[in-house]
Amino acid sequence: MILLLRLLRRLQRQNKPHDLFKGDSLVPFFLSLKLKYMENGMTTSPRPAYKRILLKLSGEALMGDDAFGINRDTIVRMVEEIAEITHLGVEVAVVIGGGNIFRGVAGGSVGMDRATADYMGMLATVMNALALADTMNKAGLVARVMSAIGIEQVVEPYVRPKALQYLEEGKVVIFAAGTGNPFFTTDTAAALRGAEIGASMVLKATKVEGVYSADPKKDPLATKYSKISFDEAIQGNLGIMDATAFALCRDQKLPITVFSIFKSGALKRVVMGEDEGTLVFAS
Repeated sequence: MILLLRLLRRLQRQNKPHDLFKGDSLVPFFLSLKLKYMENGMTTSPRPAYKRILLKLSGEALMGDDAFGINRDTIVRMVEEIAEITHLGVEVAVVIGGGNIFRGVAGGSVGMDRATADYMGMLATVMNALALADTMNKAGLVARVMSAIGIEQVVEPYVRPKALQYLEEGKVVIFAAGTGNPFFTTDTAAALRGAEIGASMVLKATKVEGVYSADPKKDPLATKYSKISFDEAIQGNLGIMDATAFALCRDQKLPITVFSIFKSGALKRVVMGEDEGTLVFAS
């Protein structure tokens, strides 16, 4: 654009502003403009469709093929996918679950006090967040873990202005411990943090490639949606997120994209605005 303005000013000084648009003069003009861009090392590659995203990762996704815990190869591959979009200039925040270590709902279902079980689940998300941040830092990214519960000796507390500062500086912010309150899921934490930081979209990483009309593992006739509105998803009882998280995203007009974190390059394609996964939007 700067080069274009300079060329137009040069023509104006020559009192020939119309010469640029005579006959085939546009062709050599744009060819020369392209050459000047190439000489200056500039490219015209597509830009990401979203400036700031909130990525929701489940704890189970970290297990890979293991039955429990964190699979090293899986977490490294996920970090590589995240690094790819940060290098495009996308600001990335992450909310991570703890189901690979402990699920509060599971603890409550076997007689444990539900609030106590949920606090245990929050600690599991902190463990996952530390593992994810460590892998990111070793991969050359700068990651900061912020916890919704106070454990200052381990990670810093969640403070919204500080989180926004980190994102603007190009750091990856990992939100741990859910909302900090029992009875709320990490899906709700993702919706809440996404709204707080002004994310353009919540990206829900799952084991399937999007939202289906039925469970594709049980129903061979299940069809995948490319796009669906919040109201249609609620009417179809599709279970994309828990009701609290889904309602928050709908009320804040915060779109959700559901995609497979196990599909190579899927995260980048979503960020670039390509047809990947399922987009849930406010009608």
